[in-house]
Amino acid sequence: MPGTTSTMPGGPDAEVSPSTPHPRRWIALAVIAISQLMVVLDATIVNIALPQAQADLGISNADRQWVVTAYTLTFGGLLLLGGRIADYWGRKRTFLVGMVGFAIASAIGGLATTGGMLFAARALQGAFGALLAPASLALLTVLFTQATERAKAFAVYGAIAGGGSAVGLLLGGVLTQYADWRWCLLVNIPIAAVALFAAIPLVPESRAHGNTRYDVPGAVVVTAGLVSLVYGFTRAAEDGWDATATIGFIAAGVVLLAAFVVIEMRSSHPLLPLRILLDRNRGGSYLTSTLVGAGLFGAFLFLTFYFQNSLGYTPLEAGLASLPITLGVLIAAGVASQLMPRIGPKPLMLAGTVLAAAAMLSLTRIDLDTSFLAHLLPAQVLLGLGLGFTFVPLSSLALVGVPEHDAGAASATLNATQQIGGSLGTALLNTFFTSAVTAYLASRVPNQATAAQAQIEGYTVAFAWGAGLILLAGVATLVLVKVRKDEIPSGGAVHVG
Repeated sequence: MPGTTSTMPGGPDAEVSPSTPHPRRWIALAVIAISQLMVVLDATIVNIALPQAQADLGISNADRQWVVTAYTLTFGGLLLLGGRIADYWGRKRTFLVGMVGFAIASAIGGLATTGGMLFAARALQGAFGALLAPASLALLTVLFTQATERAKAFAVYGAIAGGGSAVGLLLGGVLTQYADWRWCLLVNIPIAAVALFAAIPLVPESRAHGNTRYDVPGAVVVTAGLVSLVYGFTRAAEDGWDATATIGFIAAGVVLLAAFVVIEMRSSHPLLPLRILLDRNRGGSYLTSTLVGAGLFGAFLFLTFYFQNSLGYTPLEAGLASLPITLGVLIAAGVASQLMPRIGPKPLMLAGTVLAAAAMLSLTRIDLDTSFLAHLLPAQVLLGLGLGFTFVPLSSLALVGVPEHDAGAASATLNATQQIGGSLGTALLNTFFTSAVTAYLASRVPNQATAAQAQIEGYTVAFAWGAGLILLAGVATLVLVKVRKDEIPSGGAVHVG
């Protein structure tokens, strides 16, 4: 981290010194943790609320995935740029702007009267989240300069990230069932207000010094390319894969992503230095992250709809029913952190992809009366175990052989690939779901029983494709990852931006 200078010693806007620990660093950690909790809650809360939001706003099955992908696309596409802005513009300033913007976007989403308004609000949340998340991590990095204290700080931050998703599932169920789905977005406003008013006096300012040029063209082009790809997948659900609009948007997305590569090759300050991707181990980790994200994010969405629309669970019951995945992740994360220094990342990642794919294939056997305890519970625990064993090693693998000045970009790239993979996978699996439902209904007499079974057909097709994507991630790991256990950094990927 480049050096910082001091302005007003002891004041709330005093820039933190790299050598002297900040006296209010632990209180500042609590404020930053609240912001992280808000971002994590938002993802899982919205999943639980989505069935009611879809019905309330008249969103079609083909378009409903935009509630998820509008957020993850802008978040993932702008995350690298957000990290640069935080470093050079000021991390506290970026943190505060991100917090205010996230709250405003949440208010717009909570008051949405149309599907398009909700999609736009979610995209705006993602854009401000791309400022908030890297600013939060960067603040922790500069606040906690001693290795032992930094480890404790990131343990707290990681616990919020892991446990917050479970809290989000429960809170989403409570709010949707006993208040209204809109409160799953509006709840961000009081959380943001508390964090904002606490951050102003407690969190110190810090910034990196040097050249402050931003790769805005790269950020715009890569985000536009990803949006075009996702929209092409959406059109395929409505018009077919051979439709002019489908082919046109997918082709435009590919061209824009190719243009992004050209921009990065020629930029003096690239958003994503290509040298980070060209190492086979790091490239393999990013490809694995993208494919696993693509397979799993869609699965979470369809499990929510299956619980509520097919099994008749209430939103609260659906939230509780989703917790076994979090349990599996927590178990696997603890085991993986102990095993990785002994056996290295590759065996764990291979085991993780196999377990996750097996869980997805198990979910293809669901029906209208599937037992939760006998089938859904073990399948979800297995899915969580696979997720934990895969993603825990990725955070360290992404930093193998990375120079210190590229560590932030490498970490941010890993986070971005998870979000982007989730975006593309959710759109793609939703298209397969919609196509399967349409094909099933086309050859049968329409009635309530047929419609219910058609949904099951769609879920099983989506889960099968998700398993395929995760198995592809395993192949990528097998072929590309060659790193030895003694080459893994001990610190992990801890800084974004």
